[in-house]
Amino acid sequence: MHPLIGALFGFLFIGGLFAGLFGLLTFIFWIWMLIDAIQNPRLDGNKRIIWVLVIIFLPCLGSLIYFFVGRSG
Repeated sequence: MHPLIGALFGFLFIGGLFAGLFGLLTFIFWIWMLIDAIQNPRLDGNKRIIWVLVIIFLPCLGSLIYFFVGRSG
């Protein structure tokens, strides 16, 4: 095998590991924000439903918006 091909496969393997780790962390953050929106006592019924729907239908963006804006109620 040519050394450049081995280096390419190594680079793709490391890149895949980082992508997988990023995906896992993003999923954990999404679950955390979804649970927080459901259990947040500062949100009334309608706001809670809206935030849960935003987090479900816009997973990455909705989770970030909720983290910075919605958690305070």
